[in-house]
Amino acid sequence: MPSPFPGMDPFLEDPAIFPDLHDRLIAALRDAINAVLPPPYYASSASRVWIEPTQRRPGPDVNVLRPEQPGGGPMEPANGGSIATAVAVKPVIVRVPHEEFREPFLEIYARPGNERLVTTIEVLSPTNKTPGEKGRDLYVQKQKEVLNSQVHLVEIDLLRGGRHATAVPLDAAIAKAGPFDYHVCIHTFDEWEDFLVYPIRLEMRLPVLAIPLLPGDPPVSVDLQAGLDRCYDTGLYQRRTHYRERTPVPPLRPEQAAWAERLLREKGILPAPPTS
Repeated sequence: MPSPFPGMDPFLEDPAIFPDLHDRLIAALRDAINAVLPPPYYASSASRVWIEPTQRRPGPDVNVLRPEQPGGGPMEPANGGSIATAVAVKPVIVRVPHEEFREPFLEIYARPGNERLVTTIEVLSPTNKTPGEKGRDLYVQKQKEVLNSQVHLVEIDLLRGGRHATAVPLDAAIAKAGPFDYHVCIHTFDEWEDFLVYPIRLEMRLPVLAIPLLPGDPPVSVDLQAGLDRCYDTGLYQRRTHYRERTPVPPLRPEQAAWAERLLREKGILPAPPTS
């Protein structure tokens, strides 16, 4: 069963769903690209790995107690005098659980056995677009390294929320393409001042991307919408997207919400409005 939306399904941006979609889409793109890559190219997935304090909220490992004197009450000074009691400070162990995070991406290589990295393909995650997150810092660091290398960079942003993170300056992209909800940014190392931007609005089908290879070899085409549709089916997201009970996260603009409601009614997912 396909998504009721013609392009990106905004309900899939939910933080409870998107991480799974992210990983599935990377795998789907890898398979689609490998199916059309000419020799000697091949695509392979890799991962960024980092450690952070866990997001879980375990029970407390440390209790702070007030020491009591024998007998349960305060110590009275002898003969009406005053006393000063020195209490030795003992260290406590504060345990902060940490968790390993992995964020997959794609790489296209040439010359197996004497690998030459040609293209890096990223699907942006919420951590990539959240200031202060370790995942964003690592992403920006890698982005700078790729932009200063002989490697092409393809960035796919299917998230409306968060801070802009692709290599193209946002103001320049909007000035050239107009407003958009999602986008794909492609930077080729042999045209280092240019960014190829696919602007995508909510009501649009996702584009067919031209994935760059080495100079002299034509790019290969990969259908981003077909990859998303495959993920929607294999991930059984129709069972996890609560179109009737919830609104997308982040919320849609009023005109988008009205369009989405009409669409879901036309698809029979929402009931028809009552007639007077």
